[in-house]
Order: sequence, then C-alpha cells, then structure tokens
Amino acid sequence: MAEPTIQRRLEKRLILMSRDGDMTEHLRTSLPDDWHMEVTTDLEALGAWNEVLLYRFLLLDLDEIEVFDPLDVIRLLRMEYQINLPVFCFGGDADIRDEMRLARADRFFDRDEMVAKLPKFIRMYDWG
Repeated sequence: MAEPTIQRRLEKRLILMSRDGDMTEHLRTSLPDDWHMEVTTDLEALGAWNEVLLYRFLLLDLDEIEVFDPLDVIRLLRMEYQINLPVFCFGGDADIRDEMRLARADRFFDRDEMVAKLPKFIRMYDWG
C-alpha cells in the first residue's frame, strides 16, 4: 500500500456524500479554486482508511437513506477506520439526527444552512 505523501496531505479536499445534484452545485459554488470536493455515495470507494484520512472533512446528506445508510457511514469511519474526521450532517429528521449523534457525528444543519456554513468550514480547515 502506498503511503500518503506530505503533498497529498496538504491538498484541500472534502467529501460530499449525496446524490442531490442541486445541493452538490450549491456547495460547489462555495468552494475556492484550490479546494476539491469528492462526491460519492460509497465511503469505501474512496479507498482504505489512510486515503479517507487525507480529506479535511465530510458532508453527509441524511436524506439519502434510500442510497446509503448514514449510520453505516459513521460507524465505518469511527469504529472500523478509527478516524475522527469532522462529519457535518445536513437534512434528515430528528430521529436520524439523534442516532447520528449517538454514533458520534459532529454537527447538524438544515440543507440551506449547510450551504451557508460551508465557507466558514473552508476557512477553519484551510491550513497548509
């Protein structure tokens, strides 16, 4: 397995787990030119744990329960990969948010609120 390089660790990347095209475009327009957003519905498709670790944070769409189980995503990230990557959830109802809190997701937002907060998260994780 190839080891991540310092250069790869300094890349400004985030993960969006959603298939909502409108939401993806709204979020993409908030990204500075030097940031890259990887859109997926399968966390494991990004590679092994050390590949996922190279991302700055994860945006998780809680309305996509027909496509993937958000609880499985957070369990994989926290328990199997043992990564404390920040996970910012959006959408979903109170029940799924409560379950995600127990599974150690970090923050929860409405869909419009997530779009408005993304520039703040970009500034917070814009080191390097």
